Amino acid sequence: MTTGLTREQAAAKVMVALDKPDAESALRLADALQGTGCWMKVGMELFYAAGIPVVQGLKSRGFNVFLDLKMHDIPNTVRGGARSITRLGVDMFNVHAAGGIAMMSAALQGVKDALEAGDAASEPIVIAVTQLTSTSQAMLNEEIGIAGTIENAVVNYARLAKRAGLHGVVASPLEVQAIKTACGADFVTVTPGIRPRGADAGDQSRITTPKDAVRVGTDYLVIGRPITGAPDPVAAFESILEEMSE
Repeated sequence: MTTGLTREQAAAKVMVALDKPDAESALRLADALQGTGCWMKVGMELFYAAGIPVVQGLKSRGFNVFLDLKMHDIPNTVRGGARSITRLGVDMFNVHAAGGIAMMSAALQGVKDALEAGDAASEPIVIAVTQLTSTSQAMLNEEIGIAGTIENAVVNYARLAKRAGLHGVVASPLEVQAIKTACGADFVTVTPGIRPRGADAGDQSRITTPKDAVRVGTDYLVIGRPITGAPDPVAAFESILEEMSE
């Protein structure tokens, strides 16, 4: 069974997680993947180490950038943070759905503030984190204190994000179909926890292969260590595209 994806379509779904400790190593990897059509995801480790210049460096190389800082604070603070992020020209950023509807709506207002002030040329996609892919059922119930299944918790957060006006959510590939059913086919899903066939699961609890993630209908696949930790990252990336398009 094929997924029906061309190589270019598959590449446009991949977000390479640049979990690097400095700008030099991150941009060196980006240079190797330049022109492939993938996104770059800048998370806490890289952004806290290298800051705004690394985002600018990726944008200057032609990449779409997902800034993954998972904002979770009072609405006014998140509004200001979203305004600043929008000014950077990133293509996507996220907040925590656990912050509630008012906080998520404030993020959208921050985007609007930047656009209306003429400080940004384009509107980024704003998404909400539901449950981390390292969260297990026991952790959800016993440590976080949310009753019920992970899927129910994730779908509840997704519905809240949609009510707040956000474009989509971050979730495990295992919950994609339930999210699409609850929130609509055009509600964006960004899915970490992607491991190619034979790869180590690492610290992830809820994972699927690239092929299965595409098959369930996810929009973007966040893939880090299987690419960034490979002896030949470009070959690893191309192998994943082949798997997605099988």
